[in-house]
Amino acid sequence: MTSLPDPRRRGKLPARYAAIVLPLVLSLLMTFVISGVSTLMSLGPTSAFVSTWPAAWALSWIVAFPTLVVLLPLVRRLVAFVVEAPPQK
Repeated sequence: MTSLPDPRRRGKLPARYAAIVLPLVLSLLMTFVISGVSTLMSLGPTSAFVSTWPAAWALSWIVAFPTLVVLLPLVRRLVAFVVEAPPQK
């Protein structure tokens, strides 16, 4: 008899993909919010906002994702320089 895979582990990527998944998710969420706020402030709550925001979001994400992939290792080093490491148990 074969056992079913553990449902908590099904569908997860291996840990080695975290270096790409983290900036992917972060860039999607941040550009969604920032492009929405920026577009809303410049156009106001109009139909032009609804038609303009997706293109603004796409363009900002195209810039943000590779930027995060490149800069995240540097940011981690800077944070490690400024923040004390947790005590070892």
